[in-house]
Amino acid sequence: MTAPCTLKPVAGLASLVDRYDAVFIDQFGVLHDGSAPYHGAVDTLAALADCGKRVVLLSNSGKRSASNVARLDRLGIPASLYSGIVTSGEVGWSILRDLDPGQRCLLIARDGDRMAIDGLPITLVDDAAECDIVLIAGSEGDRMTIDAYRALLAPAARRGVPAYCTNPDNQMLTPNGLRFGAGAIASSYVELGGAVTWIGKPYPAIYAAARALVPDIPADRILCIGDSIEHDIGGAAQAGIASCLVRTGIIADATDAELETQFAQADARPDFILSQLRW
Repeated sequence: MTAPCTLKPVAGLASLVDRYDAVFIDQFGVLHDGSAPYHGAVDTLAALADCGKRVVLLSNSGKRSASNVARLDRLGIPASLYSGIVTSGEVGWSILRDLDPGQRCLLIARDGDRMAIDGLPITLVDDAAECDIVLIAGSEGDRMTIDAYRALLAPAARRGVPAYCTNPDNQMLTPNGLRFGAGAIASSYVELGGAVTWIGKPYPAIYAAARALVPDIPADRILCIGDSIEHDIGGAAQAGIASCLVRTGIIADATDAELETQFAQADARPDFILSQLRW
């Protein structure tokens, strides 16, 4: 039998704030649920700012940073409450910018969003038999099945077309509950025989981009906060940064035993645990 979670929750960030000068905070599942901020989240950001802490939002959103800033503002989380935002979509855009121009790209995104490739010398195509690269930036897992994505992508995988995944999350929050995310689509591409370049948490490039926003702060004075053990806690561990797990978002209903199983699978444990983001 799996042992129950032995981590003792902390009451709030106020008890930790003196240990850190910068805080990297995940978006979805930590600050908001996609439709509104969680109770106390905005007040917590304000309290961190009042204490002079540098807050960087670190997200596996396949959209670029500016789009996320606008979305957060619409949700009632103004940019004045954080120092900057780094998204996997922004990091991915920078990587794709350096590819040879004229690449034909099959874009897997949500709601027909093309922001992931705006301004890039890329031609979009709809047929996986014609593309030179595949960009997996989002999921419509609440509308499409994973088998439908596999059928769409199979011709590209058979031809050895390289894929880039700018949202490694395997699950995503939707109004209808958890559904498979872009990371699950990318994993299916690997199963089909394709190769994927992963961009975002828990991979190093996104942490390097976040660290570049606070170059004067050493790693041992930074705290990462998130709701994904695989991505937020595992990524922080690989980056040599302390972490705090919040029991909202994708792990809101997880039992202590299930958390322990996920810690073992990720080979990482958080330094702290919160019931939700609160001061």
